[in-house]
Amino acid sequence: MPDILTLTLNPALDIATHAPQVVPGPKLRCAAPQVDPGGGGINVSRAIRNIGGQSRALVAAGGATGAALMDLLRKEGIDAVALPAPGDTRQSLSVTDESTGKQFRFVMPGPTWSPSEIARFLQDALALAPEGGLVVLSGSQPPGLPDDFPRTLNAALGERKARLILDTSGAPLQAIAEGGPTPVAVLRMDQEEAEALAGRVLPTAKAAGAFAQELCARGAAETVILARGAEGAVIAQADGTAMACGNAQVPVASKVGAGDSFVGGFTLALSRGLSAIEAVRHGNAAASAAVMTPATDLCRAEDVAACLPQCTLRAL
Repeated sequence: MPDILTLTLNPALDIATHAPQVVPGPKLRCAAPQVDPGGGGINVSRAIRNIGGQSRALVAAGGATGAALMDLLRKEGIDAVALPAPGDTRQSLSVTDESTGKQFRFVMPGPTWSPSEIARFLQDALALAPEGGLVVLSGSQPPGLPDDFPRTLNAALGERKARLILDTSGAPLQAIAEGGPTPVAVLRMDQEEAEALAGRVLPTAKAAGAFAQELCARGAAETVILARGAEGAVIAQADGTAMACGNAQVPVASKVGAGDSFVGGFTLALSRGLSAIEAVRHGNAAASAAVMTPATDLCRAEDVAACLPQCTLRAL
């Protein structure tokens, strides 16, 4: 089966805790924190490992926080390769209010990258990219990276015949959405990102599917996936196919990592020879399983297996 490489330029040490009530003013006495390695690509590799697959993670890590993050990855059994980052690895904090169940998430910026550091990362990514395999770029870009970095990466990966699965947002997403001569293999975004990109509300799966088809027609991606929260996801392909896939109905403990679990489940299914349409079912099952777990635990293999039968496809 094709190898999988995940890329994380802006990792974080994820700290999760809870307090009786989250209010301004007094000191908030929190429970003992759970600390996990985080960042889009890292979480995709962790989800793949949880489901029973394997991947390699290229991680930009710096300072004491970066060293702690890499140590946690190795203890989890992740095949992780560290690339020196231009500064200290950031931290992220999520606090759950026990009185309401609401979760507050605080995300810090990462260190600023220079052109030479970007060039070095591209060189290392290309060296590690599996020939004919899958490369996942997921998560926020650190300061200093140009908006068209995913396009540059995609062009470079062509030398290895590797296919890029991209989950990004903001200006980099806008740049990819404009299309180009070499579309990425898969482009994923959530509903809020899709509506911001479209400049209009996408109230139904059919409307979302039509916009996804529009992105394919522009040459943004061969396959476009729009996540629609509890409703599930829609997928469109360059051949005009558009499908919707539902999520499993499960109790929600935490939404942290649901998107990354989707990408992990989807990518692993794709690497095992499933079509992109069928792989969406596995992605939705992994996302459904992820919300069942507390804090940053991501998905569990037994939950993914239980959720999969509920994730059904329908034509749009």
